Amino acid sequence: MKKFLKNNILYVAFAQALVAMMGSLFFSEIMGLPPCVLCWYQRICMYPLVAIFLMGILFKDKNVYRYAFPLSLLGLGIAIYHNLLYYKILPESIAPCTSGVSCTTKFFEWFGFITIPLMALVAFSVTSLCLVIFYKLNKNSNDQRN
Repeated sequence: MKKFLKNNILYVAFAQALVAMMGSLFFSEIMGLPPCVLCWYQRICMYPLVAIFLMGILFKDKNVYRYAFPLSLLGLGIAIYHNLLYYKILPESIAPCTSGVSCTTKFFEWFGFITIPLMALVAFSVTSLCLVIFYKLNKNSNDQRN
């Protein structure tokens, strides 16, 4: 199992980032849902992850976590903040959405709880978890080379 994870965890992260990117483009370009300010910030963090993970896979780069982890963590932080605003745990008065669509606008809730902010939170959580697993599984091989 460890060898399987070591060989495939970046593929999982790549697939998650690609699905998140394609999903956000689907919501805005096909369904016509305008992204809020926090959604834009999350896109800024997610879209480059697709290319970073792809390059890490193609070039078998054991240091890919160094490039991807900061973006993934920043996106995770923004997603957490977005969910806290969306579910009214934080007051809307501190939301950065001063013009355009509000960060707390409910476009849909699949199954009564799956929202766009929740999907972003899951996406960044999965990519961050994949990077932690990748780092831990490749830590010994990185230490031996240095």
